[in-house]
Amino acid sequence: MRLNKYIASAGICSRRKADELIENGNVKVNGAVVKTMGWQVEEDDVVEANGRVIEAVNKKIYVVVNKPLGYITSMQDEKDRDTVADLVADIPQRLFPVGRLDYNTTGLLIMTNDGELTQTLTHPRHEVYKTYVAKVAGVISDSRLAKLRKGVDIGGFVTSPAKVRLVRQMPRHAVVEISIREGKNRQVRKMFAAVGNKVQELHRTAIGEIRLGRLKEGHYRKLTKEEIAYLKGL
Repeated sequence: MRLNKYIASAGICSRRKADELIENGNVKVNGAVVKTMGWQVEEDDVVEANGRVIEAVNKKIYVVVNKPLGYITSMQDEKDRDTVADLVADIPQRLFPVGRLDYNTTGLLIMTNDGELTQTLTHPRHEVYKTYVAKVAGVISDSRLAKLRKGVDIGGFVTSPAKVRLVRQMPRHAVVEISIREGKNRQVRKMFAAVGNKVQELHRTAIGEIRLGRLKEGHYRKLTKEEIAYLKGL
């Protein structure tokens, strides 16, 4: 098995990040630093990454997590805040989040130890729609909804056309469903701010055809075979 694939299959990171580890001299095979990208790992080889012995994990795990408010999308935090790793702590394999949800955003997050799939889903060429339900301040007019659908400037970047549906308008706030293809930092919040509506609450309900459904907050479920096949087919 190629060295970068071996590292990715151990759930350490994606193949792209594994290449960086190799290039930077952070990988050893049988005690010697290896910087050869195409290095083939043999059955009895001992592989270390960042000073820790790793083993390829044949069993791939795929779960959907309903991330609560106040959790960070990271495996550890120097400030000792709650992380999404805490939500899957009972799973023996070390899982990593696919993409991110910010501290104040709740909802669907895919986690896996499949580094290849993570790289595929986060690559810019795979623009999978991500669906959110946003509670925004004030009245959101038809013209503002039209701007969101067309694409707005969020500070040096014009968003692609979005799918936008007004769920309900209340006197002081509105609930809007929005689906976007990109994944810029705090993109949905910036999009609504660009048309004059501040996001008060934000919840992700779907990534492509993978839906959160009735999964309880703070809980996870394993993806079905059909859902895994769908993600690998993207």
